[in-house]
Formats: sequence, C-alpha cells, structure tokens
Amino acid sequence: MKLGLNLGYAAPGTNPASLVPLVQEAERLGFDSVWAAEAWGTDAVTVLAWMAASTSRIKVGSAIMQIPGRTPANTAMTAATLDLMSGGRFLLGLGTSGPQVVEGWHGEAWGKPLGKTREYVEIVRAALRRDVVEHEGEHYRIPYDGPGATGLGKPLKLMLRPLRADIPIYLAAIGPKNVALAYEIADGWLPIFVDPVRFADAFPTPPPGFEIAATANVLVGDDVQALRDSLKPHLALYVGGMGAKGKNFYNALARRYGWEDAAEEIQELYLGGHQREAIAAVPDELVDAVALVGPKERIADRLAAWRETPVTTLIVGSPQPEALQVMAELLL
Repeated sequence: MKLGLNLGYAAPGTNPASLVPLVQEAERLGFDSVWAAEAWGTDAVTVLAWMAASTSRIKVGSAIMQIPGRTPANTAMTAATLDLMSGGRFLLGLGTSGPQVVEGWHGEAWGKPLGKTREYVEIVRAALRRDVVEHEGEHYRIPYDGPGATGLGKPLKLMLRPLRADIPIYLAAIGPKNVALAYEIADGWLPIFVDPVRFADAFPTPPPGFEIAATANVLVGDDVQALRDSLKPHLALYVGGMGAKGKNFYNALARRYGWEDAAEEIQELYLGGHQREAIAAVPDELVDAVALVGPKERIADRLAAWRETPVTTLIVGSPQPEALQVMAELLL
C-alpha cells in the first residue's frame, strides 16, 4: 500500500505555504503523493504548484478540483501545465462538490452530476490527447452555439504539447452510483471517511487493479480520548453541516455504515445551530472507524483491517510529522 499526504484546504488565517516542510518530510520518508483540496477558500491548483516547485519526486494530486468551478477545457489546460512543469507528477482529482457549494458559491445549477461528470471527463481526455474538441451533450456544447452565441466559435485543440496525454484522472465519490461511474470512466477513486471493516458493505467491488486513494486522519499520541475529541469537530461539520437534510452525502455514508441514529442526531443539532452539541454527539466508535488515532501499536493493529480492503494508497491527513514517520515505518 502506497502512502499519500492530504493537506486539505487551508483553515482561515493560515497560509498553505507553511506546509512545505511537512511535504518535504513526506517526500523524504518515501510518500508517493501529496494532495490538496478546495471548498470556497484556498484553491487546490496554486497550492499544488507551490508544493511541486518545492519538491522533486513526490506526485501532486488534487483532491479535488471542483467541476463546477472550471470549464473542462480550463481543467485540461491546468492539468497539462501542472504536469509539464512538475515533470509528470500531476494526478487530476475531480468532483462535483455538493449542491450548497455548486449553487451557493459557483452559481451553477446542481443538475445531474452523474451525466455532467461523464461529459466533463470525456472532454478533458479529448483535450489532453490534443484532439480537436467538439462536444454536443446535455451539459456541454463545444463550440457553444446556444443563446447569445456570436456564431464565431470554432473547434480548437490544445496549443501546448502535454508531457502525458494520459494524466491519471481520479473521481471523488461517495454514493454507490458515483463510485460505479468512477470505476467505469476514471483511473482512480478518492473516497473519504473510509471504514475498512464495512468497506465491502458500503461500496461496490472495484475492478482488478483499480487505483483507490483513500484519506484517513492520523494522529499519534498516548491520550486516545483527547485525539478522538480533536477530530470530532471535523466529523460533525461533514456529517452534520455539509449539505441540507437529504442532500448530505457524508451523512448518508455514516448511515450506510450503521450509525443511523448518530447521523440523524448530529445533523439535527448542527443544522439547528447547536454545533457544540453536534460535536459532542459524534460517537467515539465512529471516530475510531474512519481515523487512526493513538500510539503506534494501536495504529498498527487498526491497519490490519485496511490491508484487507482494495485501497491502493492510504492518504494521511495529519499535521504531525511524527504521524508521517509512524505511517512510513508501518507501511513502507
């Protein structure tokens, strides 16, 4: 199993450039990849370009670049440029994000994410192959000839010569249909909040050799309860606040894992403005299911379940250099 490092997106008031030493340490330890995210704050592309310029070997991946935030042609340009300038180290992670972000931040209709993702990936791949891009779909029309068009648009192909026409494309997915789509059209899948014990029950079986890069928060220390408690605000935010009732994919995942009552309570409290109570309602068992916390020996025991899954890369979410060290000793 390969190791990755997840930088997430920068918390308010922080600068992702400060994470360069952590990324360099991951590279020194033999980590295969480093990943950056975006929501409605720091973007993934700038952070990855900075990290690529500060390293020489480690792959740089977006987990994720938001589909509604960029046209497919712009994403192809960005991916080809980052891959060229990093010497072939870029991994293109894509995802639709949720309806609150899509409509509330990017100003686009949520629409039909499965169909939109399929068309988006098709166009990106065509552009990276330097095909003349022409697409007539439900979600994208290139050249555009709809209302307001001048009629002057003509099919184009990418001017730069990509270092790789087959830059790996990963899709973030949680629901079974989205995961099945990733298996069909992508090179890899980016799951979050993986419970290795319940993996086979919650997700469809991947095809042989398919890349699965799963993120898990990792915190090393002797006070297991304090470490659990430090992760509960993050879990409460996602299970309780990342989406409206009925449109929170992380909440639905917790329910599929068997925490129906806890997921319901956390969401009710969070959406009702009682965030502290929502955090307190996160069960210790849920934290243990999706994270690796405690001394090295406890983490080693938990990794046995991960080795039974089809996960090919475990992406470590941690600010601790010692956590990177422990994971390298246990898996590399």
